[in-house]
Amino acid sequence: MINYNPKDWFTFIFRIHKADTVRKLFPMFIALAIYSAIVAWLELSFWQLSSNSEIKNISLMHGLLGFVISLLLVFRTNTAYDRWWEGRRQWGSLVNSSRNLAIKLQAMLPAGNTEARAFFRTMIPNYAFGLKNHLRKIYKAEEMEALPEGQPPLDPTKHVPNQLAIRIMQKIADLQREGQLTGEQLIVLNNELQTFTEVCGACERIQSTPIPFSYSVFIKKFIFFYIMTMPFGYVFSLGYLIIPMVVFIFFVLASLELIAEEIEDPFGFDANDLPTDTISNNIRKHIGELL
Repeated sequence: MINYNPKDWFTFIFRIHKADTVRKLFPMFIALAIYSAIVAWLELSFWQLSSNSEIKNISLMHGLLGFVISLLLVFRTNTAYDRWWEGRRQWGSLVNSSRNLAIKLQAMLPAGNTEARAFFRTMIPNYAFGLKNHLRKIYKAEEMEALPEGQPPLDPTKHVPNQLAIRIMQKIADLQREGQLTGEQLIVLNNELQTFTEVCGACERIQSTPIPFSYSVFIKKFIFFYIMTMPFGYVFSLGYLIIPMVVFIFFVLASLELIAEEIEDPFGFDANDLPTDTISNNIRKHIGELL
């Protein structure tokens, strides 16, 4: 995720970073400029159409459809941002649940049980790292701390967060059977453990349920035909100035679609995705301080 100062307007305007839509759309800018120049030359110089030509009325279509395309892009952007924000809320819940679980375990476990504290000091942050990589469809054993003694290695071909959650729950159940935790304390801890799985399920839902295919395809086709027909009508009013105008309008419309595509799956490696690496490291730091 890009860290920035929202008050620094000058830097925003003139800096081009790797996630900038200008960089991604530049080949299309060149193609549209050439296309618009050809249409303008054909209508003004080759065919020598007059300003009374019926082709000029094509611009009326753009005025009527402008409101429709704005509604579609607002829907697309809001839907994508809702998914991004929901993902951030879920990771915020994971942070809070991790801290609460560590605080309660620190208070409930007998003072001399350093082995259990070491177990949870390792496994609670491991869950955050396991979930992060699970959502990215990768497995990085080097990011997670070594499993406590006696714990079998994780199976990367299976659901890693579930494996970690089971081991944490089994440890707490073992402590309850040994008499180091009471049944009431087990019920209190269960709320935090349940939140882990709920966060995982919510993030998987966000990742596996993109915007319906029909919406995505229709918006792209709408933008394409809207831009490609624009030079035919407006060339009579603007002349060759239609070239930069078409490129700029395409930049605005296509950039909104590209931004929405980037943030609708907020758990990956894109520049505007959630800082799950930082959040996971913070969980590890805070759990180490609490336990």
